[in-house]
Parts: sequence; structure tokens; C-alpha cells
Amino acid sequence: MNLDQAKLLIVDDDVDVLSAAKLLLKRHLRLVDIEKNPEKIPFLITNGAYDLVLLDMNFTRDVSSGREGFQWLDRILDISPSMIVVLVTAYGDVEMAVRAIKSGATDFVLKPWENDKLLDTLQKALSTKTDGKTAKETSAAKAPASSLIAAGPAMQQVLNTAERVAPTDANILILGENGTGKTQLARHIHQHSLRAQLPFVVVDLGALSENLFESELFGHVKGAFTDAREDRAGRFEEAKGGTIFLDEIGNLPISLQAKLLTVIQERRVTRVGSNKSIAIDVRLICATNRHLDGMVAERSFRQDLLYRINTIELDLPPLRERPEDIAPLAEYYLKQFRKKYNRPVASVSTALIKKMQQYNWPGNIRELQHAIERAVILTQEKVLQPEDLFLKNVGSEPVSATAFDLEDMEKNMIVKALKRYNGNITDAARELGLSRAALYRRLEKYGL
Repeated sequence: MNLDQAKLLIVDDDVDVLSAAKLLLKRHLRLVDIEKNPEKIPFLITNGAYDLVLLDMNFTRDVSSGREGFQWLDRILDISPSMIVVLVTAYGDVEMAVRAIKSGATDFVLKPWENDKLLDTLQKALSTKTDGKTAKETSAAKAPASSLIAAGPAMQQVLNTAERVAPTDANILILGENGTGKTQLARHIHQHSLRAQLPFVVVDLGALSENLFESELFGHVKGAFTDAREDRAGRFEEAKGGTIFLDEIGNLPISLQAKLLTVIQERRVTRVGSNKSIAIDVRLICATNRHLDGMVAERSFRQDLLYRINTIELDLPPLRERPEDIAPLAEYYLKQFRKKYNRPVASVSTALIKKMQQYNWPGNIRELQHAIERAVILTQEKVLQPEDLFLKNVGSEPVSATAFDLEDMEKNMIVKALKRYNGNITDAARELGLSRAALYRRLEKYGL
């Protein structure tokens, strides 16, 4: 795409910067919109059909670290994974630029910019688009998602069913233990659906308090409550035309289930503080590690809601039932962490694979991922051996000692991640494969 055909959104809390940027860029682009309030980003991205975003990294709350810029970058890419984002800062350095690219940004420019260089950067960023996706996304799409490796029949059956129903708009319920890859499967379904070019929005219902539920999912209008300073679209509106993934739906209190059911049935949301309903067009995928049929029998989960969300039910097998997948998963993570930590570890030994296949894996793929990461960091050998992996009670049934050791290892990994990123919750959560809310819960759990 040429620059003169592109639609650009500029977000910066400095009105002088916004005015200068628009004055320059409106002569070279099809459309240039400016916005000083980053809280409006979700609504603008959902409704603006922009080709790229020029995003400031430092806002009023944090003028130098870039933390807010990274947070809003994450939010933009959650709503629109194919969006091209160029980050801007007056405090940039090489390290921050590298972090920006790794976090999903297409490029990085410094204030004060040179006009020709800014135009050139935007044109190069647009050239990374391939069939509506960024080059980074196209490359990522070709690589298998870690938890979706399917060498054995158990996982192959799940993937075959998922890909058959993906092009439909059927509501899907994904069941499985923690760490089995439910979010990755949901994203895989979205990528194989007719909505693949539109937003994939993830909501962790287990992390939402009751008083934030309606505002977060359905949005609010200015003045609806004390901190409602602006109109805000909810996550259902952010997912416009795409897929909304409601994780941990089994944790939703019975008092809130009726409100969710009404939205699913009527396909409309009403923002908090408003009397006007808004039509929504989204594909619904839910997930839980709980037994919803039993919860229905106990009257802690509504049967009519269960009927609505599980037109198609996919049951992800735990890792202990997927021994054929352990070797390719181990190799996948070995390559990932070998590159990340620049370690000369070439492969996983046959003896270690056998040991791993005898282990019960109570933490499933997430535990395997952490175990391989730890082994890659600590080993002095070029081939991982059984003694490199911290596994106890191999060949036994699940035991409390294993769970205790897993918690201890998880706590240590969290501490290391926080130290590595100087306490930055967003970066540490991304490193650990957790949502920010999930990391906050673990920090409270371990007293960190």
C-alpha cells in the first residue's frame, strides 16, 4: 500500500505534537486523525478502519519509561492483530527500540523527528503488510503454536474438529485443565474463521470483580460512575466483527450470568449509564477448567447459559494423555529458549524424552515450558539430559510434593521475570505467558 492511500491515527497527549504531525502528514496520507486521550484508543481502533497507528510511548502518568506505550501497544494488537504500530518517544534508546519491536511494534521513531525520515518510516511500515497482515504475523502464522502441536491422535482429533467448525459462527466451549492451551486453541479457531482479519479479544472473567464486570464487557458512558470521565466501549464492542474469547467462564458468579446470557441471546449491549442498546456482531468462544455440568446440578451455573455457549464442545486432553506430543513440544521450547538466552543447547536426549513421557505433568504444557526454560538456562551441556530437568516422582500418580515443587518453581520464575524487567508487570507477564491480572493474583498468592 502506498502512503497516500493509508488511514493514520496519531495518539499523543501533547497537543502541539499532534498539530505538527497532522499538519505534515495530512498532505501525504488519505486520512489523518489525532487523539490526545489514550483511553479512546479501543473505540477508535474498533470503529476507524485505520491502516496504521503512530503511538506515543510516554503519557501523563509515566513520562520516561515507555510503560504506558507498551500497555497501549498490547491493547491495540489485542483488538486488531494486523494493525501496524509505529512507536514515538523523546526518551528512546536502542534497548527500548528492541523491546518495542519484540512487543509487536513495526518500527520506532524519536522526537523531534525529521520530516523525511518520519514519512519514510511510515511508508516502510506499510510495505510490511502482506494480504492484510504484517510480515511479523505472516511469519508467526506459519509457525505452529506451541500447545497446538498434534503428533498424537488425542490432539489431532481436537484440531480436526476445531478446524471444521472454525468457518461457522457456532458458539464454542473449550474445556481443559490449566495449562493445556485453551487460549491458543481459541486463537487458532479465530485464525481459521471467516473473521480472521478482524479483532480477537480476550477477557479473563476470573480476574474481573463484580463491580467492574458490566463496565469492562459492555462499556460505560461519561458520568456513569465516579471515574467515568469519558465514554468507553466495552470488550464486546471492541471485538466488533471478530471473536470474543471469555476465559474462565466457570468462575463467573451466578449473579452476573443472567446479564451475560441476555447479551448473548439479544446480540446487543447497553453501556453502563445509558438507555440505548448497541447491536454487536461477534463470534463467541468460552473456556473453563471446571465441570460445568456438575455446577449446573449444584445450581452454581445456569443451564440456559450453558446451552448457549456450548453449541460445539472441545475437550483439550491433559499432557499426560498426549505422550506422542511431548518430544515435539520439548524441541519447540528448546529452540525458543536457546535463541532467547543465546545458549548452545542443540537437542533433547532420548533418555530425557523417556523420563518426560513417564512424568505426570500436573501443570501440563505450561509446566513443561517452564521446565525446559530452566534446563536451557542452567545446563552446561549441548544436549539436555535427564538430570537437567527438575522432575520428581517420575512414573507416579499426581502427588502433593510435585504440586509443592511446581509452586516453588513458579514463584522463582516470577521473581526472576520481575527482576529482569525491573518490576514492569506488563513485560514480566508477557515473559511468563500470563495475563497481567493472572500475574497480579500470583503476586498476591506468593506475597511478592
